Amino acid sequence: MALLYPPTSFSFIVNGISTTEGIDSRFQSISGLSTEIVTEEYAEGGENRFLHQLPLRPKYTNLVLKRGLIVSSGLISWCRNAMENFEFEPRDLLITLSGGLQSTAPLMVWNVVGAYPVKWEVSEFNAEESSLAIETIELKYRYFTIPSSLASLGL
Repeated sequence: MALLYPPTSFSFIVNGISTTEGIDSRFQSISGLSTEIVTEEYAEGGENRFLHQLPLRPKYTNLVLKRGLIVSSGLISWCRNAMENFEFEPRDLLITLSGGLQSTAPLMVWNVVGAYPVKWEVSEFNAEESSLAIETIELKYRYFTIPSSLASLGL
């Protein structure tokens, strides 16, 4: 069966957030897989018309995970341990985008390195709406890679 192009973004899973309480891998949305190169301005001496932009290093935004509120889970225990006890346990995560309705085979994988929680938030409670309580977890991370071969990850 031919792959649908461009791929859909609704079929994904997060691996790596595992504890004795199980694996938290299903989320409503994920954002923050973004990188940009930080630059430094350099004014050339004697030539005031030019301002050079020199590349320095990549900068990564926070990874934002959203899902329906779960009262007790390994992910929440990990976040609470960081927030309440100031004990950080960085973890490597694999975010896998699959083929959606046509296939569950991985289309693309992001290997997020050294993630740890920096924010946990619950959506607004409103008696005038019948909406779900959504928890939002923000993670800082060192960097992410996109492996050139899924076989190197055992997928």
